[in-house]
Amino acid sequence: MLERIRIVLIGTSHPGNIGGTARAMHNMGLTDLALVAPRCEVLTADSVSRASGADHLVHGARVVETLEAAVADCTLVVGASARSRTLPWPMISPRQLGERLPAELAAPKARIALVFGREDSGLSNAELQRCHAHVHIPANPEFSSLNLATAVQVLAYECRLAWLDQQQDDDALPPMGMTETAPPASHADLERYFEHLERTLITIGFHDPATPRQLMARLRRLMMRARPDSMEVNILRGILSATEKQAEAARRREG
Repeated sequence: MLERIRIVLIGTSHPGNIGGTARAMHNMGLTDLALVAPRCEVLTADSVSRASGADHLVHGARVVETLEAAVADCTLVVGASARSRTLPWPMISPRQLGERLPAELAAPKARIALVFGREDSGLSNAELQRCHAHVHIPANPEFSSLNLATAVQVLAYECRLAWLDQQQDDDALPPMGMTETAPPASHADLERYFEHLERTLITIGFHDPATPRQLMARLRRLMMRARPDSMEVNILRGILSATEKQAEAARRREG
């Protein structure tokens, strides 16, 4: 289970935090680290020193330019957020995150990404809207700012607790292998669906990009909450394709 949990750091500005994250991950048995557009050099004396024996994770970290590239194969993306947003999103605690992991990772190809933002500004609204849920660490409200590696440590600890519980009670997990349902839709599947949905809504005149009124953000929130599987996403895209064909046929008749 732990090998299918990815830690994603976006725009990290201090190499020591990358090393500290690697140490926190190795402490809890996590091995998959992705860095999105880091604002510092990754391999430095500081990052290796702070890793304290986990520098193999720093050396093996995958560096990509976008969040989409980092989580394209993930079926659940959870963003760490310390701020309230103008558009509320499903919010869970670190403990609730851990409790969800066995069921979320029951499918053989399931993979989870835990996404952490920049040290100075966290995750942007656009990045948070690409997450199925947000996780908030309930720190002291009078001093709630956590060091990046510390935040990773808290969530990694909950992941390890869930893994230990699973070892003790494998019977509580859903059966592995073939099931009656399709596998969960990946992040890449959902992003293609959202692009197709927006294009179709513009085509039929339902959505005006010049005055969006948070329409796509609200639809994104709805679908992220619904957690469609890959077959359901294919059905939805088939409906969109049929809608586009009907709209094009109507334009030809009017022309």
